[in-house]
Amino acid sequence: MRLAKLPRWIVTIGCIAAGCQTPPKHEARTAITHVSVIDATGAAPQSDMTILIEGEKIAEIAPSARFKLDRDVSALDGGGKFLIPGLVDAHIHLTGSGEPNGSRAFMIPLLIANGVTTVRDMGGYLESLKPLRDDIRRGRRIGPEIFFAGPYLDGSPPSFEPSLVVTNATQASEDVRTLVQQSVDFIKVQSILGRDAYFAIAAAAKREKITFVGHVPDRVTAAEASDAGQKSIEHLTGVLRACSSDEQRLMRAQMQRSAATTTPSAAHARQMAWNRELLATQSEKSTAKLVATFLRNQTWQTPTLILLREDGFPSVQARVATEDSLRFIPRSIVEKWKQAAETWDKLASPAEFALREKLFARSLDVVEQMQKAGVPMLAGTDAAAPYVVPGVGLHEELGLLVQAGMTPMQALQAATKNPAEFLGKLNVQGTIERGKFADLVMLDGNPLQNIGNIDKVRAVVIRGKVLERHALDEMLAAEQQFAGSN
Repeated sequence: MRLAKLPRWIVTIGCIAAGCQTPPKHEARTAITHVSVIDATGAAPQSDMTILIEGEKIAEIAPSARFKLDRDVSALDGGGKFLIPGLVDAHIHLTGSGEPNGSRAFMIPLLIANGVTTVRDMGGYLESLKPLRDDIRRGRRIGPEIFFAGPYLDGSPPSFEPSLVVTNATQASEDVRTLVQQSVDFIKVQSILGRDAYFAIAAAAKREKITFVGHVPDRVTAAEASDAGQKSIEHLTGVLRACSSDEQRLMRAQMQRSAATTTPSAAHARQMAWNRELLATQSEKSTAKLVATFLRNQTWQTPTLILLREDGFPSVQARVATEDSLRFIPRSIVEKWKQAAETWDKLASPAEFALREKLFARSLDVVEQMQKAGVPMLAGTDAAAPYVVPGVGLHEELGLLVQAGMTPMQALQAATKNPAEFLGKLNVQGTIERGKFADLVMLDGNPLQNIGNIDKVRAVVIRGKVLERHALDEMLAAEQQFAGSN
């Protein structure tokens, strides 16, 4: 289905009737014709539509019968296909995989080939992220629009690198200001932060007029984080604990466990005992109170269910589910994943698998309750965490969101409209509307009938540039070759 020039005799009369503007001559123009449009506004699909793209933006959307296009317009036949907005992975780490040539050689091709046109990088090295974002924005390379946090703000010792250690209000103020000066889009907080440091970061972010997001620290409750103005909570950190009827006791036990010096097997056993208490004390009253707090404060949730699934269905199942996609992951990284999985297999027991399955099911229940109450949701994956393949993982995440009770439209919006709203970019992206950036994905199947059709990518349009299936396949072939030699 190659782009083709329309015949010379086709004129602009129909386009004028549809309200088209005469474009500047220097801008390339492309039409996607006869396609069913799922615009992600919540409206029903519109069949047999034509989308006119001028430069980077959508110039017109109208029924195909009303369109007569100029001879200089390239056409892509979308008959029988479905067009959705470009997907957003709202939790990713572009510099976290440690592969030799960075995200340029590994993650970016996988994201684009799977229809991910925007990412929210939730912690990484600015010396890599800033030039990468600059190259993409200047058109030097094809890649998703990147919004990033830069280094984490965490306690001592930090959970991950890169991190800035914050233990007091002075450090909090200095680090937040420094990150703002380095043009980060938001501040990311991590789990080891002390209470005083956390609330000092919240105050500093408010003074600097910048959003802060991330984990609920171990010493802070989810409700306190929401009330402090944390805009999004990742991985449901602190959420199930806050749904317990005995949250404070669980917090104290968590602190004691973290401070204890013990063997890996003993630490593992203590974690499992804590998980059993967490599950046994789940309370619908506490859950309803927490959901009401999130709703009142409009605290966004990025559940990353694909990551949490590793706790419920770890190791063996994950290896089987991602086996086909692993050929695109550098061999050195796959080997690390397998070693970690084998270590887990040695520690885990059938009873533990059953416990983690119950905890995962409880996470799905809580996500469903928040969604039904109107708590805003984002779709994210934490790629490239073990067995979370960039791009492919987001398709799986949308399926898990549907499993958690969302409709396919709601799941789709969690990866399109919602993140655009969260980022303050809904006026230029997130839905298929005239005047917005032409970040689009053409699918062979209707995702509203079966969310699994989200992986049937026929073409990707990124800022007006059309990548058809043959181009995407070439991109994946090059990525597979790179993965095989690294």
